Amino acid sequence: MVSLPDLATRRAEFDREAMVHLDALYSFALKLARSRDDAEDLVSDTLLRAIERWEQFHVGTNIRAWLFTIQYHVFVSRMRRIDAREVHPSDDNDGWAVFEAAQAIDPERAFYDSFLDEGITRALRGLPDEYRSAVMLSDLEGLRYGEIARVLGVPEGTVKSRLFRGRRLLQRQLADYAVEMGYLRAPAI
Repeated sequence: MVSLPDLATRRAEFDREAMVHLDALYSFALKLARSRDDAEDLVSDTLLRAIERWEQFHVGTNIRAWLFTIQYHVFVSRMRRIDAREVHPSDDNDGWAVFEAAQAIDPERAFYDSFLDEGITRALRGLPDEYRSAVMLSDLEGLRYGEIARVLGVPEGTVKSRLFRGRRLLQRQLADYAVEMGYLRAPAI
């Protein structure tokens, strides 16, 4: 049986380790949720779940990957609930379809997006969700294949495939950009 002081020490150590990764969790949440408010909610829900299950975490293992796993599952669950509640509009009989919803300017999102050039950010956002998640976890967050597999709940081979395909899509989308920025030379015709 674990004594109370040992339990308190383990909990304090868990809290200390988890809080180090708040910025990374928020950054990943922004990329997943695409809005500051939703990202904040996602981080809060992630931390709440992690704290509820803190005894399942083993000190010395990769807490960052464990937290990303929780966050990704919270995000997927949330998206499934939204999809289930979503009402698909019928034909537009009143002519409102020509209008688009105005989006609020989000300075925090603009700040985080400024770390990547707008062309790269746009290309990342354009990737299908499963590819975008794998590419972000690997190339932006630095997780290894096995860690990404655990976060996404898929086999390691699927991670490799998604990374390959996601990077290929990015490569095609960013070819002109790479030439324009001087990273590549245009082929001689």
